[in-house]
Amino acid sequence: MTTFSRLSKIVALTSVSAVALTACGGDADGGDGGGDGDVSLRFTWWGSDSRHETTQEIIDNFNEEHPNITVEGEYGDWAGYWDQLATQTAADDSPDIIQMDMKYLREYADRGALLDLSGVDTSTFDESIVENGSTEDGLFGVTTGINSLAIVANPELFEQAGVEMPDDTTWTWEDYAEISAELSEKLPEGSYGSSQPNEPGSFQVWLRQQGKHLTTQEGELGFEAADAAEYLSYWQDRVDEGGLPSASVISENQSTGPDQALMGQGNSALAPWWTNQISALTGASGVDLELLRFPSETGSAEDNGMWYKSSMLMSVASATDHPEEAQEFVDYFVNSEEAAQLNLVDRGLPANEDVRETVVPELDGADQRSAEFVESIGPELGGSEPVPAPGFSALQDIMFRYETEVFFGRQAPEEAAEQMIAEMESEMS
Repeated sequence: MTTFSRLSKIVALTSVSAVALTACGGDADGGDGGGDGDVSLRFTWWGSDSRHETTQEIIDNFNEEHPNITVEGEYGDWAGYWDQLATQTAADDSPDIIQMDMKYLREYADRGALLDLSGVDTSTFDESIVENGSTEDGLFGVTTGINSLAIVANPELFEQAGVEMPDDTTWTWEDYAEISAELSEKLPEGSYGSSQPNEPGSFQVWLRQQGKHLTTQEGELGFEAADAAEYLSYWQDRVDEGGLPSASVISENQSTGPDQALMGQGNSALAPWWTNQISALTGASGVDLELLRFPSETGSAEDNGMWYKSSMLMSVASATDHPEEAQEFVDYFVNSEEAAQLNLVDRGLPANEDVRETVVPELDGADQRSAEFVESIGPELGGSEPVPAPGFSALQDIMFRYETEVFFGRQAPEEAAEQMIAEMESEMS
């Protein structure tokens, strides 16, 4: 059961609705939440041990500067985070402040479970970044930092194979096919020209190059079976030509983290990853990896379909008893230099352009390369992606399954595309 389905079921069983959640707002003492009394807030997030430590420092600094507000942390790993949040939300026991992911934002916002964050200052954010957390009903997630899906390249494997690094401002999908096949041919067994696509981001880039989107602002699929079939055919050809690993290797590598991935193991010359993951990939591989733009159909950088994605967002539960104070903490988290100096790029390159300028000089190595790349592609990018529709969180697994079917030769791309769309529509309905 997906988190979306679990949330829907729990909400139905406990009769939690937007009206009920909104009615829970207001101060527990009968005030408006903005009085002079002491306020206690719960803040939940997922992440590594280092993120937990850094976040606690930010909380401690905020608490010291706001003696009437006490923020208490609740954290865990990604695996159980969303099930727990769904259960808490349905039981009207949601934390006041929530570290939110794009793929779940609309699932909670559309149910009235999130507060409109009009009290948070986003004046120094690019408008497209603000839109990442907005629906037609308001702003429900404030971006902590930005990243972009990019092609990570291993220059040592290029040198070993005697293949020239591509010009990422002009290369095409045909170039990508030829380069990945040549690399695989010239590299030792067990090393490959490219890893498989990173879903659903790679498909989103492909669709954006054609003026389409994976899902629309109205919560529907934004592409047709022919689009998916063409995409699946392209990657099937890369497997058949040897530019990608075999289907069995791909199926083992689809859901691995940076440490265990082919790129992290130093066995892939090219692979799509999010820019904020290059540090972990570099550390795992022991190679100074580089970032490249996606290839395009036209060979023009302006047509590469890339966009600024919110690496994560901050949301506030609509059921909070202290909406003003909760927004005050979110404002501090995304807009203060003190918080930025602690977060650095752990939650993405800061969305606040002023504090970003104070962070970039503090970076080095892979983090610096990531920051410079993200800033350099800005003038080429199109608008933001529509806020992911409810059910979006299931689309990755659906895509992986049908890609595997195609790569193993068990389904033709056209058949897989039709069934994939039907399953996606069922999940989103």
